[in-house]
Amino acid sequence: MPTEHTVRSYDEELRRLANTLTQMGGLAESQLAAAMQAVASRDGALAAEIVSTDPRVDLLEAEVERQVIRMLALRQPVGPDLREIVSSLRIASDLERIADYAANVAKRSIALTQAPPVRPAFAIPRMGSFAQGMIKDVLDAYVERDADKAVAVWRRDEELDEMYTSLFRELLTHMMEDPRAIGPGTHLLFMAKNVERIGDHATNIAETIHYLVRGERLREGRPKGDRSASMIAPAGAA
Repeated sequence: MPTEHTVRSYDEELRRLANTLTQMGGLAESQLAAAMQAVASRDGALAAEIVSTDPRVDLLEAEVERQVIRMLALRQPVGPDLREIVSSLRIASDLERIADYAANVAKRSIALTQAPPVRPAFAIPRMGSFAQGMIKDVLDAYVERDADKAVAVWRRDEELDEMYTSLFRELLTHMMEDPRAIGPGTHLLFMAKNVERIGDHATNIAETIHYLVRGERLREGRPKGDRSASMIAPAGAA
């Protein structure tokens, strides 16, 4: 949290803003965890519940925006305070997208319950668990104002990309070998991409935290391990 101000209500507003973001992050993280549980257990009722609760994250994002607009108008922040407030908007936007992607995974999992199980589906919860760990750690970095912890999350995105590329290749091979798997395989491809994008948004948050704490952007290029766009067909496929 920034340096204490002479106006106590200003500090309370900054704490309230941080608390709203933390609540939003916790909800997004729990939605992803529940979505992965729905996929693993083929639980359509749980998936439907996740989809129905997605608007709660949207309401929290709107609350962050309301608080930010009020503080910009009344406090006219500068320096670290301005970084704090502007960064909150960016983090809230990324958290809202994470929750949306979790809801998308839940929607796809409902469709999957209507089809026989497909073996590569077991890789989705593994990817989701990895992404969930990234979200948890980046939220901890935000609460602790720990730029090093944020950078550590930033570096892990490459591993999630590699998991996605591996699953993408496996799914293409599976669908080419068994045309009956094309329907559920297509759902799984979209779900895997949603999880990969969740990792990208966690990485965005990590970059914002680095800027918030250090006052400068990361100078390194973002590491990427997603090579699915260059694939025309799986290696060795007939």
